[in-house]
Amino acid sequence: MDNNTDIAAKKTAGPADHLANERTFLAWIRTSIALMGFGFVIVKFALFIKQIGIVLGEKTNSAVSTGRGYSVIIGVIMVALGAIMAVLAFWRYRAIEKQLKSGSFFPSQWLSVVVTISIVAGSILLVIYLLPNIK
Repeated sequence: MDNNTDIAAKKTAGPADHLANERTFLAWIRTSIALMGFGFVIVKFALFIKQIGIVLGEKTNSAVSTGRGYSVIIGVIMVALGAIMAVLAFWRYRAIEKQLKSGSFFPSQWLSVVVTISIVAGSILLVIYLLPNIK
């Protein structure tokens, strides 16, 4: 019985395993692109609101810009997080590919945990940022 377990652990990876690794990598890349795109939209929307305030005049500017000016910072941070996620996804893809080739794959969830914690922390900060704007 132990012999069968050892054989299963040393099983060589087939094409399906390598393709699954690639699909996972591409899913992480899509997520990082979405994060960067959303950050870009946040920055551009903040600039749009600022320009509308300038066009409508200084008196209306305070009424138009409901935020405290952190939108640009939040957007840039989201773009940076997307870029970091892409690099980490590539690093994870290469590590898993090496493990599959050597026949010693050990699953790891650290990237999923880091991204989840980052998104939850960012969401909490955004809720705190948006709460004073609710009327």
